Amino acid sequence: MNIFFLFTILVALFSSCPEVEASEAIPVQNISVSFDIGKNLIKGTSVIVLPEGKPADIYTGDLKIISVQRNGQPLNPEIKDGVFRAGPAGTLAIVFEGIFMEKPENKDPSAGKVIGDKGIYLTGRWYPSVEGMAFYSLKALLPDGFRAVSEAEEVTVLDTAYGKEYSFSFPHPTDGITLIAGRYRELKETFGGTDIYGYFSPENISLAKTYFGYVKKYLKMYGKLLIPYPYKRFSIVENFLPDGYSRPTYTLLDQDAVRKPSSAETSFGRELLYQWFGNFIYVDHQKGDWSEGLIAYLSEQLREEQGGHGWQYRKQALTDYANYVNPKKEFPLKEFTAPIDSLSKAIGYGKGAMLFHMLKNHAGGDVFSSALKSFIKENSFRGASWDDLRNTFEIATGKNLEGFFDQWLSRTGVPLIIINDPKVLVLKGVPTVVFDIVQDGDPYILDLTVNIKTDKAEITEKLKVENGKETFEIPVEGNPLRMIIDGNYDIMRKLSKEEYPPVISRLLGDEKRLVLVSDEDKEKYSELMNAMKDAVVKDEYDIRDEDIKTNSLLVFGYGGPVLRRLFGDDRKVGDGFSMEIRKNPLNTSKVIAIASANAKNEVDLSAGEILNYGKYSFVRFKNGKNVQKQTDVTEQGIVVGLDEPVLVIQPQKIVKINEIIPKILHKPIIYIGEQHTNYEDHKVQLKVIMSLHEKGRKFAIGMEMLQMPFQRFINDYLGGAISEKEFLKNTQYFKRWQFDFNLYREIIEYAKAKNIPVIALNLRSEIIKKVSSEGLDSLTDVERGEIPESMDMSDEDYREKLREIFRQHQHSNMEGRNFDNFYQAQILWDETMAHSIDEFLKKNPDSQMVVLAGTGHVMYGYGIPKRTHRLNGKDYVTIVSGTGSVDEDLGDYLYLAESLPPPSALKLGVVLKEKNGKVLVDKIVPGSVAKSVGIKEDDIIVSLDDWKIEDIADVKIFMLDKKRGEKITVKVMRKVFLTGYREFILNGTI
Repeated sequence: MNIFFLFTILVALFSSCPEVEASEAIPVQNISVSFDIGKNLIKGTSVIVLPEGKPADIYTGDLKIISVQRNGQPLNPEIKDGVFRAGPAGTLAIVFEGIFMEKPENKDPSAGKVIGDKGIYLTGRWYPSVEGMAFYSLKALLPDGFRAVSEAEEVTVLDTAYGKEYSFSFPHPTDGITLIAGRYRELKETFGGTDIYGYFSPENISLAKTYFGYVKKYLKMYGKLLIPYPYKRFSIVENFLPDGYSRPTYTLLDQDAVRKPSSAETSFGRELLYQWFGNFIYVDHQKGDWSEGLIAYLSEQLREEQGGHGWQYRKQALTDYANYVNPKKEFPLKEFTAPIDSLSKAIGYGKGAMLFHMLKNHAGGDVFSSALKSFIKENSFRGASWDDLRNTFEIATGKNLEGFFDQWLSRTGVPLIIINDPKVLVLKGVPTVVFDIVQDGDPYILDLTVNIKTDKAEITEKLKVENGKETFEIPVEGNPLRMIIDGNYDIMRKLSKEEYPPVISRLLGDEKRLVLVSDEDKEKYSELMNAMKDAVVKDEYDIRDEDIKTNSLLVFGYGGPVLRRLFGDDRKVGDGFSMEIRKNPLNTSKVIAIASANAKNEVDLSAGEILNYGKYSFVRFKNGKNVQKQTDVTEQGIVVGLDEPVLVIQPQKIVKINEIIPKILHKPIIYIGEQHTNYEDHKVQLKVIMSLHEKGRKFAIGMEMLQMPFQRFINDYLGGAISEKEFLKNTQYFKRWQFDFNLYREIIEYAKAKNIPVIALNLRSEIIKKVSSEGLDSLTDVERGEIPESMDMSDEDYREKLREIFRQHQHSNMEGRNFDNFYQAQILWDETMAHSIDEFLKKNPDSQMVVLAGTGHVMYGYGIPKRTHRLNGKDYVTIVSGTGSVDEDLGDYLYLAESLPPPSALKLGVVLKEKNGKVLVDKIVPGSVAKSVGIKEDDIIVSLDDWKIEDIADVKIFMLDKKRGEKITVKVMRKVFLTGYREFILNGTI
């Protein structure tokens, strides 16, 4: 007797004696199959008992239908596109066969069917089937050596001459039946009345006990939290294909996952929960899938909560939502039906889990657990929907939850919470924190937790927020220090900028990405570029600031032009392959990803793994194995500072500037900040310079006020080759700096007398002004050659301080200007001076430098000091004027100098203008030198004494040294009636 003759007998017996009686409304289907493994062949009979009611569609898929009988009579149905229509209230007996070969090119094995020597994998339409729910039973004749699993509460196995006959009985309606078989080893244990089976390959059978341990742990945990495990048996099955899923009574794990039991410890709870949600209560997918969010909440989030890390899990959910959910593609949670990509997972898993967390907080933990138990009991073996969930929870809480569910299920987006105008007032004698909560857009109704820390206590309040803007007053005990809004991440919301970490998923989820690569790196990083196949590829040297502002970037290797321009560093990482994520300094909503590898094979082995490390800011792999991973620390919750300490200076402890000289004497760089127009600040600078010289120190004076292209004229003046007037004219001092030269004159004269080098630190002002108005992209190639290659634009504290300065001056000299351009110009200014300092010290390693610059470039170390330190690592000290606000971090030393009037230069007493290369007198000041000499309006000044006047600065230079009583000769061109301009020589006394 051959196997197919036996198969025919089985079919006859099976189809005539269905094991489950037909329900009035649900079909009954008995299936009998056998296999020819060598031919990848299945043969079988499907007996379908149709209930009264409407005709039924029978789906045959790509099966070959041998014969069809209805109520014992032959039927020749018209099969179109794998479907035929059958009338109600009858019994169909369908003989079929099919060939199912493994297709390596199939990227979605769950959509396929496989019969082969490795095993049998039958899901979907592998038998003639009805749509929707049915009662199923299955018999399968398998070759020796194969063991099989299907949805079943009872399984019987008979040894026959032709193999093993498996009979699977599942006495509950379900949406289909599957069959998994392979050359498994089988183990069995019993726990709490449940038979636990393990079906593993011989090489992995030793892992079975580990998995049994997980099963027992979660059966106990979820049996207590929900209801006891609803079936008599549970099987863990190792798949021979790279696919895993859960069905009633068993879970299928792909082979790679089976070999990683440590990762299974964190994921197996999810697999088991499907037995309650999805395999016991079914999901009404037409009305949205609620199960994935609930399972994520009860597995991953519950596990993290038990370990004290629930807030971190929820923060990651909010981060993933921000990273992956594009507003143009976003859909409401109620429309989520399957986790098909990162966007749908962020909505279905992330937002879904957060809904259940908020629901638990709203209902209370005990009520939440009780409601879930009721939901399970009321909806077993039927398709449940979000409406069923809401109804159950409304009964459990006694509240109308329509508004709660509607705002989280039906709306796209999530709330943005802004804290405005926080302050501390004493109301009725009690310190009170007063603030506004503003929601951007259509407001949500939120239960928002606020935590306030004072110097005496910690207060936690739950606020009901319902409107777009609401003011709250919270009385406290003691001096309030800070306030934290939603620090536990109990609300599904947008993260604030300070909370939002730079992580790999921000690169992966950004639809606007640029990959910057040089020709020499294309081959080395080809695998990583393939993983970023939807990104635009550009040459690293063609990138512009506008590209950086509008895209997240992936760059290869440290030290390239973009990284030097944005971060100014050239760091080294360990061997292998690494990826680091940084905030984009030109647009903090974007990121810069830096991939680095010392060999192509390191990239090839690890590039595909990057997708699994989305929550990290830095990862490193060696030989394909992860050896390092970390996430940058960001704020926990929306943090608002409330304490503004008043700093007190004890005069008894104030020292004189001479007393700090020994402490700063050997510092390689001494920064002395100034208010440019405060003469007393410049006297302090001179005092330090003189003290260093008297101590025999070798140093140079670096000056912000002088620009680098004119260094040779500075040297000429200090060396005596040119006069002071020529120095001022050739350096264009009055055009480029404009502040009274008398403020700096003593310093430069002292340097000249003592042979102390003076170094111009600044860039040409034309470039600074151009960047300030148009940005770095506006520079020509020639101009770019004058600016530093390496710049650090990543200091967010400095950016915020500059933003505040920009706001304060926005309605004056900065009106109409763009902050980003202003910021770039300020960084360029700072970086140029830092590079000038570094260049001098590299060329003169035995020398120090005293740097004279505006306080804004020195305070807190933001401007020049930290940038120079980045370049050379040299120690430094900052000395800053303390006449403004006093802050303990302002500088290493704050000086307080009594106000002094600056030396004044005599004025000619004219208002001048330049026209067609001439200097014209626009107005005469009454009682002035000009008036007494006889200068008239509209005169063109040609010379003062023998000093030729070519521009307005020449007049300032000439008057700089003039004293009362000195004679002056003025040559002018004056317009004379009829004859035009005529030269006049005017003589007078100043």
